[in-house]
Amino acid sequence: MPKRFRLTRRMPIALTEDAYRRLKRFAQEAGLDEGEALSFVFENFDGITDEEGLAHRLRRFNLELDARKR
Repeated sequence: MPKRFRLTRRMPIALTEDAYRRLKRFAQEAGLDEGEALSFVFENFDGITDEEGLAHRLRRFNLELDARKR
């Protein structure tokens, strides 16, 4: 029997406009709402990310973060 899908955790989050638009687009393409889409991404994080690419993009994001906050 499949595990019942329940959204049991709620948390306020802040997203950039680009991130929010991408989340909305992903959720729509997948036929999910935003909470379900985020749950999918984080439940399957290791399987949907490229470790090298992720590390590179994270370093780049962190370098740009201070400038983006201004």
